[in-house]
Amino acid sequence: MAFGDVKTAKGLQELNNFLAENSYISGYTPSKADLSVFEALGKSPSDFANIARWYRHIASFSTQERSKWTGSALPQVSGGTTTVSASKADDDDVDLFGSDEEDDAEAERIKAERVKAYSEKKSKKPALIAKSSILLDCKPWDDETDMKEMERLVRTIEMDGLLWGVSKLVPLAYGINKLQICCVIEDDKVSVDELQEKITEFEDYVQSVDIAAFNKI
Repeated sequence: MAFGDVKTAKGLQELNNFLAENSYISGYTPSKADLSVFEALGKSPSDFANIARWYRHIASFSTQERSKWTGSALPQVSGGTTTVSASKADDDDVDLFGSDEEDDAEAERIKAERVKAYSEKKSKKPALIAKSSILLDCKPWDDETDMKEMERLVRTIEMDGLLWGVSKLVPLAYGINKLQICCVIEDDKVSVDELQEKITEFEDYVQSVDIAAFNKI
């Protein structure tokens, strides 16, 4: 196997084929031969996987490290002349750096680990509890209804996820007041309809219950 002018498509294809079976241009370690081809290329050709792999490897060395490489630079890496002979190319070689397939597999493994770690971290976060703030209007039968007792009875209602808040008396008409009382509920635990039914069970005091305001928190 041999390759010629690395400035041509034919030469690049030949070099790509050569690097499919060889880790370096000459021998088993990087040398000035690698450096001369590296400099002749100028950049990694994206369409040739083996050259790209080799180019990344050579580029990983610093300028100072490359200056210490031994061997001989290739006399010509462009112009159509065969650069590497078949006798050198056929030497048994060991790939000292991973293939693109190995790089892709490692990248996929790392990605999968990160996704798993993120999912586990997200699952440990406490779930948000949906809550609502409700303002209820509790209307009495007449002006003789004991409104303080009505409020006391309403506040005796206890449900998991129910928290009573402030209250006040609001005039209706003819001296009649209604009890306006606020509460906060957890949506998954408290049914508003059930809460209204429980309040109207105090039928000696409560004529009706209406929702004056309903807001999600």
